[in-house]
Parts: sequence; C-alpha cells; structure tokens
Amino acid sequence: MRARLVGALIAVLFVLTLGRASAMLPGLPGATRFAIVGDTGTGEKPEYEVAHELTEYHAQFPFTFVLMMGDNLYGSTRPRDYEKKFAIPFKPLLDAGVKFYATLGNHDNPDERLYTPFNMNGQRYYTFKQGPIEFFVCDSNYMDPKQLAWLERQLSASRARWKIAYFHHPLYSTGSTHGSQTDLRELVEPLLEKYGVNIVFSGHEHFYERIKPQHGIAYFIEGGSAKLREGDIQNGGLRAAGLDRDRSFMVAQVSGNTFQFETISRTGQLVDKGIVEKKKESTTPTR
Repeated sequence: MRARLVGALIAVLFVLTLGRASAMLPGLPGATRFAIVGDTGTGEKPEYEVAHELTEYHAQFPFTFVLMMGDNLYGSTRPRDYEKKFAIPFKPLLDAGVKFYATLGNHDNPDERLYTPFNMNGQRYYTFKQGPIEFFVCDSNYMDPKQLAWLERQLSASRARWKIAYFHHPLYSTGSTHGSQTDLRELVEPLLEKYGVNIVFSGHEHFYERIKPQHGIAYFIEGGSAKLREGDIQNGGLRAAGLDRDRSFMVAQVSGNTFQFETISRTGQLVDKGIVEKKKESTTPTR
C-alpha cells in the first residue's frame, strides 16, 4: 500500500523594519486575495483609521473578502453598536461587495453569529471555500468534543489545495499578557498537523505577530486592528516578526502553491511581508 503524505511548509519570509509601503502585493492573475483584521470592535478612532487604510489598500489591490479574528464588538451589541463598531467604519468595503467572515472572540456576544454581514449563518463554527482555499473557522471559546469531532470530519473530507484555519485564541504567542494557549493547542494542533493545515490565523493579543513555523504550519496573530497592548511582545524563540507599537491589518493572496502576505500599520507603513511556499504532495510506501 501507499500512503499520501502532505509535505511540510517552507516559509521564505522577508522581514522588514517599519517603512512606508512603496508597493502593494503583485497582482497575480487568478490569485485569491483577502485581508485579515482582528479585535476590531471598539467603534473608536483607531478602528476607523485602520478601516480607512484598509479601504485605501483595497483600491489598489482589490481583495474580495476579509477574515475577522473575533472580538468583533466590544461591550453592548445593540443595533446602533453594530453600526458604529462595524458597518460604518467598513462601509466603503461593504458597498464594494467585500464579504466579511467572522469568528467569535471572548468579548463577543454569541448572537453575533446571527448578524448577516458576518456570514456565520447562525453557526459558532463553520467552513467556507474561496478559490483553492478551504477555511475552517472555529470557536476557541468552547472547544468541546462536539466541535473537535466536527473539525476532524471537515478536515478529513477536504480536498482543497490550501487549508487555512482561524479562531480567536492563539496556540502560540510571545505576549506577556496572555501568551500561548497551551490547553487549546493540545486539543487542536494534532488535528491541524494530521490533516495538513497550512496556515493558522488568530487574534486575542492586541498586536501583530508572526510565529516561526511550528510542525510545518505557519502561524500569525492579528489582534491589533483597533486595540493595542503596547510593549507586550516578548523576546523569545517563537517570534519571527511583530508589531506592538501601532495598530495593523494583513493582506494576502494565494496563487498555485504560493501564499504571499503583507502587514500594514494604521498609518500605511509596511510592517512585515513574506511568502509561504507549499510543497507538493508526495507519496511514500508504508510498511
């Protein structure tokens, strides 16, 4: 018999110091383009500034959807809060037809899953496909056996070239306030490894951080799109790059076996950029 093995990811990453972005991601034909924001729902000035910069980026790099890492609405969730903390700051993107796909954070009301523009379809956890990517959106607030069984079923059935998971709490982090969620990691990471998940996004930490690849998986934290925990990133072996001096968002595209990303600050500065190359599947005999 022969068993199919998914090759490990090789991350070829170009770390940059802060500097004004001189160019956008290249417009590759047929690429799937999207953005990532996290912990946005304050309704305050920094959120609006990030949303404005994201809109400016979209004008030159027309991504079609945005991943939301949770804490989508802090505090009350009255109809006017949905407007102030989401619909108004992101109105230009919504009007342009950009879709938002949310996950729930620890500050979110579970009823947010019923809010149509979050595209959760009433579910705490769900999947969706865009181009060659299948996204697995989990509720890391309550990672119970039922959700774990669902996740394994969905991952095992997926035939997508790229598998990307996202949820609020990070499995790896150098943040001094929260840090790595090791209990969650013990539950989830074996499934991510077993079924060849390529990339994982999270929020919760109010900064941007790129983690050195772990077990063939590229990990990113984008929880600094409105709130900021200044000076919270710690030196250590996990961190490849990070920003805890300003708010930020990410943009990305997938084409073939290549994932390209940029991280942009609230003021339009280029924070980090790089490439994740996915190895082709290979076969090897089993004993």
